[in-house]
Amino acid sequence: MLSHLSFGVADLARTTVFYDAVMAALGHSRVWTSDKGVGYGPNAREEKLTLFLTPGPVQPPGPGFHLAFAAPGRDAVDRFHAAALAHGGADHGAPGLRLNYSPTYYAAFVIDPDGYKLEAVFQ
Repeated sequence: MLSHLSFGVADLARTTVFYDAVMAALGHSRVWTSDKGVGYGPNAREEKLTLFLTPGPVQPPGPGFHLAFAAPGRDAVDRFHAAALAHGGADHGAPGLRLNYSPTYYAAFVIDPDGYKLEAVFQ
């Protein structure tokens, strides 16, 4: 249904280090770079996430919003969480089953350096 998502970020160098690590944990990579932004996807022809340098303070969406990335397995969810914490993210829910969603919903939640709420999930 969605083609891609774009976010504004305050510090492009910091953002690139963070997203290079968390996207690699999920099997994705940076597909382009400019002085104004970076793009990530599963391959060079499928950019799915774009991050642009934004002048002034960044305002992440409020309560009720988060971005969930599909993970290829539980180990990828674990790697995503560890990479996020190692590269400036904050824990918002350690990797584990979320039985309140379903018996097979394995996820981890983090907050990126700009305050965006992110999830990696394997079902």
